[in-house]
Order: sequence, then C-alpha cells, then structure tokens
Amino acid sequence: MGEIEPDRIFHLQEEVDQLKEAVASHAVVDQAIGMVVALGRVTPDEGWEVLNEVSQHTNIKLRNVADLILIWGRSGDMPTEIRVELAEALERYGPTQIPGAPPAG
Repeated sequence: MGEIEPDRIFHLQEEVDQLKEAVASHAVVDQAIGMVVALGRVTPDEGWEVLNEVSQHTNIKLRNVADLILIWGRSGDMPTEIRVELAEALERYGPTQIPGAPPAG
C-alpha cells in the first residue's frame, strides 16, 4: 500500500473539519427551532420558517440567529432587532392549536 500524499491528507482534514462544523451548526439550528416551537406554539416546519424569516429580515446568518436565540434561552438577553423580528414572524405563523387544549382566547 502506498503512502498518502501530504496534499491529500490536508484536503481530507479540511473536509472533515467542514463536516464537523456542519454537524455542529445543524445541532444549534435544531435546538433553536425547538425553542421557537415551544415559545410560539408552532410546528417544527413553521419554526424553521420563523428562523429563516428572522435571518432574512435582519440580514444575519441563520446559524447566528439560532446562536442568539440559544443565548437568550440561557441569559434572557436578546438583541432588540432579533426580538422584534421574532415576535413578528411568530405572529404570522402561530400559535398552532395544541390537540386537546381549550381554544386560545
């Protein structure tokens, strides 16, 4: 079996690092969607749309919006711009009626 060239090793390591970052990013976004679902009583698909809209309206990358929402969950602090857009997006999508719950009123 021949040796692997250093360039090939470097490129493989870069690819592994990118995949690790993608997995971590996906986990952060999923956690933020879970918070939006609980907060806004929306479906997970709607939670994704809410995050996406906040990202687009604030011109902040979705991963960064997700990070800010998770930080807010721990600290209670959220930038005003994100809070306003999140409230407006949740207003458009929610709340979803919880099965068996009395009608919201």
